[in-house]
Amino acid sequence: MAGRKQFDVATALDAAMIQFWRAGYADTSVDDLSRATGLNRSSIYSSLGDKDTLFTRCLERYTTRYGDKYDAALSCAADRPLAAARAFFDVTLERIADPGLPDGCLVAQTVMATPVLSASVAARARESIGLQHTRLRAALKAGRLHDEAAESFAVHLAAVNQSLAVMSRAGASTEQLRAIVDVTLDALAQTLDASKRTPLLGHPAPTRAVTRAAASIPER
Repeated sequence: MAGRKQFDVATALDAAMIQFWRAGYADTSVDDLSRATGLNRSSIYSSLGDKDTLFTRCLERYTTRYGDKYDAALSCAADRPLAAARAFFDVTLERIADPGLPDGCLVAQTVMATPVLSASVAARARESIGLQHTRLRAALKAGRLHDEAAESFAVHLAAVNQSLAVMSRAGASTEQLRAIVDVTLDALAQTLDASKRTPLLGHPAPTRAVTRAAASIPER
């Protein structure tokens, strides 16, 4: 329409998402969002919603974007479950290594900020965590792990994945993060092998090995 400034909503949402991701919900003001998107406060409220609404839209955008990548990575789980798990972690490691993106994970940061979030935003963040667990459990079951082992490793892999983002924000190197992934995948490989040999066998607990690897990361 003549006389009215046009803008691309998708571009504005991406800019807002990066701002929330970099600074966090609590430390991002509407003025920060205005600078990030290039929109004035009035345009933000009328086109993108208030801060809670905009943050929820950004969180959903983030979850969908990386959820699609995780789903693609896990798509070979039925035939190559270990390769699928490695590809899953590669999505996170590649995101962390991207210099054009903030450190950490928007979902993980949001969950940790629950005390300052509205009930609806906090619920959406928990839902995002739940989706990650669900996709991992389905992939591990497709890879022929039994229900108990699939459930335990889904929880474990999701926790390790979130910890990678937190550790990267604290200054851990790529090599240190990959070491954590390698230990986790070694534990999964042992469980997959045991499952093939003894269908009713439970799974070995991976926590001790992962704890040793995590302990090797120096404090920053």
